[in-house]
Amino acid sequence: QVQLVESGGGLVQAGGSLRLSCAASGLTFSAPAMGWFRQAPRKEREFVAAISRGGSTRYADSVRGRFTISRDNAKNTVYLQMNSLKPEDTAVYYCAGGKSTWYGSREYDYDYWGQGTQVTVSS
Repeated sequence: QVQLVESGGGLVQAGGSLRLSCAASGLTFSAPAMGWFRQAPRKEREFVAAISRGGSTRYADSVRGRFTISRDNAKNTVYLQMNSLKPEDTAVYYCAGGKSTWYGSREYDYDYWGQGTQVTVSS
């Protein structure tokens, strides 16, 4: 059974930083692409960042230069370092994992989802 468990969310002031973690179990972690998505209140879920098996990355324009996605295959974990946070980054952040190696920006590129972790940025 595949499980993705996020952690690291919380409340932070604008300009601050947080690091999210996603621990994966039940799949060949070294194989699939991994991604982060987020959903703000009254908005659709949107792509944030993705990383390939080999470490290639992709970012949404809104977070490029402020967020960094990385992975540690030995620990079966993917990270999202978030710096210079803004109130508009407030959302529930979801970790996603795919059966394939394609690190896309669409929800349908991914097969597994975590439960989400809340990030709140105060102004």
